[in-house]
Amino acid sequence: MEIRHDDLRGPEIAALLREHLRALALLSPPESMHALDLDKLRRPDITFWSVWEGPELMGCGALKELDPGHGEIKSMRTAAAHLRKGVAAALLRHMLDEALSRSYRRLSLETGSMAAFAPAHSLYSRFGFRRCGPFAGYVEDPNSVFMTKEL
Repeated sequence: MEIRHDDLRGPEIAALLREHLRALALLSPPESMHALDLDKLRRPDITFWSVWEGPELMGCGALKELDPGHGEIKSMRTAAAHLRKGVAAALLRHMLDEALSRSYRRLSLETGSMAAFAPAHSLYSRFGFRRCGPFAGYVEDPNSVFMTKEL
């Protein structure tokens, strides 16, 4: 597995992000969808990575700087053909290392509350993330789970 800083210009990443947004739209009402599209992921406060095995895209994820001490994990997605292969765990380790190198004191995330998100909840819990209240402009929402980890 190779994790690469990604400029979001390749057709493979565009297709995976379209799949990500379509899947989330089936699970979450529009007011509860906080996933970012390609243009929003290209903002300067966001760093985006893709995970590859040779020429095959396995997954992606992003780190958004909320302030100099706090980052947010965004757009974590594993391609369907690569589920349960450790892609998300490898990428999460990479983002935690990056957050530490940036001297962040905290890393947070928002994900869905539905049963389909249970694997994500489990992954984040294994890495020491704990449920918390809304952060960075989010509001309480029965369709959202907020998690954070002190670094």
